[in-house]
Amino acid sequence: MKKFTRSKNILRSAKITLLASLTLSSAALSTMSLAQTAESILFIGNSFTFGYGSAARYYRADTVTDLNEEGTGGVPALFKSFADQAGLDFDVSIETYPGAGLDFHLANRLELIGQQPWDHAVMHGFSTLDRDAPGNPATLITTVADMAAFLRGLNASTELYLSATWSRADMVYPEDKPWHGTPIEQMAIDIRAGYDEAAAGVGASVNPVGEAWSRAMATGVADPNPYDGIAPGQLDLWTWDHYHASSYGYYLEALVVFGNVTGKDPRSLGRNECSGYELGFSSAEVAALQQVAFDQLAAEGKVTAAPADETRVIPRRCAG
Repeated sequence: MKKFTRSKNILRSAKITLLASLTLSSAALSTMSLAQTAESILFIGNSFTFGYGSAARYYRADTVTDLNEEGTGGVPALFKSFADQAGLDFDVSIETYPGAGLDFHLANRLELIGQQPWDHAVMHGFSTLDRDAPGNPATLITTVADMAAFLRGLNASTELYLSATWSRADMVYPEDKPWHGTPIEQMAIDIRAGYDEAAAGVGASVNPVGEAWSRAMATGVADPNPYDGIAPGQLDLWTWDHYHASSYGYYLEALVVFGNVTGKDPRSLGRNECSGYELGFSSAEVAALQQVAFDQLAAEGKVTAAPADETRVIPRRCAG
């Protein structure tokens, strides 16, 4: 039986790789022939990428390419803004669908994803790892492997990043929920374990988004329990449903992704970073979130310290 399952998995991977080759041949040869100076990066995900429930959802949507033509900015647009401010040239694209894991994108979106080869890809699955079996990483591991095979069929050198998502307050505090009775950080720890296993199988790097959220709560930057009110001076990383992120939560997600993909210290963007200003954050809030992102990335050896030498005193709108 194990031999049959292994053969079945090998056949599935072979089919996905062949599909990637055929898709690229039919849809993207002309793109390959053009001189490309910008590094291409594709974000594949769901509402945790497109920014549901926050002002980030449609933020600077004109700076990224939404493959689904839905006018979405979200975390990819924040990443693009950070990269521009850091003097890095990225051509950013987004392909998302609400409430979906990578299995949906594999079944329905490969034609869009296969329009061109990608230098980098950032992706994640469903927020509980498996909608029907919360905490079980099996589906994530399989679908990450399949998507990796497809992407590397387009470009064997594609660098892959998996975003390990955050603890959902609505899965922790209400009774009869999978993580009820556990500390708020436990769900993020369990999610991260699944992503570590999936990443190991494909040579991907994990964006420690959920653990950055937990660090923000542990250090007093963010409130750990939105059900009992938000403490003065603390941020609510969740939006109204205690499931998705607020603008603060997506901003922290984008800082972590930016730091891991580029190797840049998020603090190098400075406390007067323009996207935080445009979203209505104070300079102190921006600095606190940058510090949390740096501390998490540095703890994992993903960035080295290079804080900003502040030259701007007054925050300004982003250029362009």
